[in-house]
Amino acid sequence: MADLDDILHAHPPRQDALLPILHDVQAAFGHVSEAAIRTIAQHLNLSRAEVSGVVSFYHDFRRTPDPRPAIKLCRAESCQARGSDALAAEAERVAGGRVRVETVYCLGLCSVGPNAMVGDAVHARLDGGKVAALIGAL
Repeated sequence: MADLDDILHAHPPRQDALLPILHDVQAAFGHVSEAAIRTIAQHLNLSRAEVSGVVSFYHDFRRTPDPRPAIKLCRAESCQARGSDALAAEAERVAGGRVRVETVYCLGLCSVGPNAMVGDAVHARLDGGKVAALIGAL
């Protein structure tokens, strides 16, 4: 696993590198800690508040580690029209506290919704049974 210095040195010390750095930190450590925020801010010549604001704005970034696996359910209009609201309720019920159920808005497969993402894999045409199987596999 890369350490924070390796991640920072892989990116230019420019403000437009903030999101790529945050994504790399999230991927490497599972969260963006307060210490990482301070170091990133210093590296990019930004205030801690600016970096912290970006971390809190985007749902992909976490301040504390969450070891649970995640399923990301699309809740965009097209998937809603195909039953994603009921699917989300079923996913929460099946997941209990063991799997984190997250909401995303549009996975780009609107014609074959409802959709979900587990890791880097996108799953289409979901129903309650398919979601339960995905969660069970986690």
